[in-house]
Amino acid sequence: MTVETTPLRGKRVLVTGGTTGIGRATVARLVSEGARVVTFGRHQRELEDALAHARTEAKEGGEVFGLTADVSTREGVAAAFHAVDTHLGGLDILIANAGLAAAGAQDMPDDDWREAVETNFLGYIASAREALLHFETAGGGHIVLVGSISAESQGAGSSVYAATKAAVETYAKTLRKEVMERNVKVTLVEPGSVGADMQEKSPEEQREAIAKNEMLYAEELADTIAFALTRSHRTDVTVLRVEPLVQKGH
Repeated sequence: MTVETTPLRGKRVLVTGGTTGIGRATVARLVSEGARVVTFGRHQRELEDALAHARTEAKEGGEVFGLTADVSTREGVAAAFHAVDTHLGGLDILIANAGLAAAGAQDMPDDDWREAVETNFLGYIASAREALLHFETAGGGHIVLVGSISAESQGAGSSVYAATKAAVETYAKTLRKEVMERNVKVTLVEPGSVGADMQEKSPEEQREAIAKNEMLYAEELADTIAFALTRSHRTDVTVLRVEPLVQKGH
């Protein structure tokens, strides 16, 4: 028996927070398999770098478009989906990945912890809501929500971040029950330590941690996301928890 898979070629994808880390690696992976992608982030320089990198990887008709926008605002989400309509003409896949690091509420200015909640959780809901409206036209779709093992590990000093990721976990599992009969898949990906700009470790410290199997490359999470997206039409990969071999502090 040959196991069916779903090719990414020609798929129309929106990746939130696709300018750094896991998002940047995922955009490059998708266009390397022929997907058509819109992505965005807050900073123009990071956006330009991510787009240039992705375009060097593009194959089989893969292409990428980008804009600067903030997922924590209504205007940012509206701008992102306007770009989807303009460049892609519809949507098949949403990868909600935009996120901010956060400590405990008592250690953060009021505006900062509120911004973290709006970005890490409310931005996911807003993006998924708009994606579902687009999926009605497409006849179905796939939502990937990138969470964190912090939802379970709940390390001291990360109460705001952990709370937002626990909220994403609950949202993903509940949303799936609400939309599966509309031909919409929902996948929750919960990474452990991953080399990224939001890490407290310096780039050199991250390289050392990766060498010790204490941290993953962002590309390894992109590979995980691609795995979930390419299963058969009847297969819904619901939760993927991915950690380095030697995960510290959890």
